[in-house]
Amino acid sequence: MKTSDILYLLAHPNQLRAIIQWKVWHSPLHERRIENESPTLKRCFQFLDLTSRSFSAVIQELCPELCVSVALFYLILRGLDTIEDDMTIPLEVKEPLLRSFDEILDREGWTFDGNGPKEKDRQLLVEFSCVIEEFALLSENHRVIIKDITKKMGNGMADYANNAEHNVNGVNTIADYDLYCHYVAGLVGDGLTRLFVDTGKANPALLDRPHLINSMGLFLQKTNIIRDYREDLDDKRRFWPKEIWTKHIEKFEELPLPEKEEMALNCISEMCLNSLQHVDECLFYLAGIKDQSVFNFTAIPQVMAIATLALVFRNKDVFHKNVKIPKGEACELMIEAGNLRSTCGIFRKYMKIIHKKNTPKDPNYLNISVTLGKVEQFIESIFPTPAEHKAVAERAQMRTAGETPEQAAAARKEMMFLIGAIVATLSVISGIMIFVAWLMGARFDIAFQELRKGNFRPPEYNPAAGAPHGEL
Repeated sequence: MKTSDILYLLAHPNQLRAIIQWKVWHSPLHERRIENESPTLKRCFQFLDLTSRSFSAVIQELCPELCVSVALFYLILRGLDTIEDDMTIPLEVKEPLLRSFDEILDREGWTFDGNGPKEKDRQLLVEFSCVIEEFALLSENHRVIIKDITKKMGNGMADYANNAEHNVNGVNTIADYDLYCHYVAGLVGDGLTRLFVDTGKANPALLDRPHLINSMGLFLQKTNIIRDYREDLDDKRRFWPKEIWTKHIEKFEELPLPEKEEMALNCISEMCLNSLQHVDECLFYLAGIKDQSVFNFTAIPQVMAIATLALVFRNKDVFHKNVKIPKGEACELMIEAGNLRSTCGIFRKYMKIIHKKNTPKDPNYLNISVTLGKVEQFIESIFPTPAEHKAVAERAQMRTAGETPEQAAAARKEMMFLIGAIVATLSVISGIMIFVAWLMGARFDIAFQELRKGNFRPPEYNPAAGAPHGEL
C-alpha cells in the first residue's frame, strides 16, 4: 500500500474501519466447497480471480445453484470480449470467431492462442478447454440460456467489428450508444435474470419487463464508459456518442484541453444525465430479487456505479486519468448494500452529491435536477419518509445552511475517529521510541527511583561553559 493511501485512510477512518471489517469480519452467505471441486473447475475460479477480483468475490458468494453457472457465464463472455477487444486479430479471423463462439462451447478441447502478447486475458483463451469441460456439466437449461446470450452478443460484436464507420469515428447517435451498451451489457443482464428465475431466486415477472433488465446493464456500462474516457482515447476508441459531445466541442480529442474545460464539464454532465435516466428502473428491478446472495450480487455493482457517477460528475480529472472510488469507500458500499431500503439510501446519498455539484451555468442543469427529483420521488413512493423526520430534516437544513443531518453526524463521527487515529499513532510512535531507548541502554528503573525519592533535579546551566554541568 502506498504512503498516500495510508495517509488518506488515516484522514478517512470510516473507510479504514470498513476495509478492516470487510477483510477480517465479513462472513460470506455461501462458500465454495473447494475440496470437492475438480482441477478444471478450480482453474476456472483462478481465471475468475485474474480477470475481475471484484466480480469474483460476489460470484463466489452466490448460492450453490448459481455459483458455477454464473462463473462460467462470466468467463465465456470474457473470452468473447477478449477476442473482440484485441485489435491485433485480423477482421477475417475475428468475425467468424465472434459469430460462432456459441458453437465453440460444444467443441471439446478448443483453445485459442491468436491474441496479441499484451492482451490481458489471453491466457484464458489459451486454456479455454477448462471452461468448455465444466460448461458441459451444467444443467441443460443453464447451457441453453448461456449459449443463447453468447450467440446474440457475438453477432452484435461482429456487426460492430465489421462496421468501418464505428471503427473510425466511434458511436454516432444516442440510439447507437444504447444499442452498443445493450449488446455488451444489457444482454448479460438478460442471461443472468433468466438464470435467477430458473433457480427460483427472482420474480418471474421480471422477464416480462425487459426494459428493467436492460437498464441494469446500461447503467453500469454507461458509467464505465464515462469513467474510461482517458483509457479509451489512448487506445484510439470512442464510445461517447457524437450526438452528445458535438453539442459542446468540435473535436473529441479537445475535451482535455484547459481552455475547453467548461465545455468539457458540460459535456460530461450530459453523459452523466444520460446514465442517470436508468436509475429508477434499476431500483425497480432490485425489488424483484428474492434471494439474499443474488441481491448482493446485483445491488453491489449498482451502488458502485452511482458512487462512480457522483465522482466523475463535472470532474475534469476524468479527461486526464482513470478515476476510481477509493477501496475503503467500495468496502463501505459492499457492507451497506444489504437490502433494498439501504440500497435506496445509498442512491439518495450520492444523488445529493450530484445535486450539490450541479451548477446553473450548465445547460443541462434543469434536466439533471428533474431526473434526480424523479428518482427521489420513486424512492419516496417505496420508502416514504415519516412526516416528523421531514420536519426535523428541514429545520436542521435551515440551521446548517444546506448541511443535512446525515452529513453533520457523519462529520462528527469522522472527526472522533480521526482524533482517535491520531492519538493511537502518537502512542505507537512513543512506544517505539521508548523501546529503542531501552535497547540502547537507557536505565528507566534508576530514573523512576530518583523520581520517587524526590532527588531528581534538572542540571544547572553554566553560562561560561555554555552547556549544563556534567554534559560533554
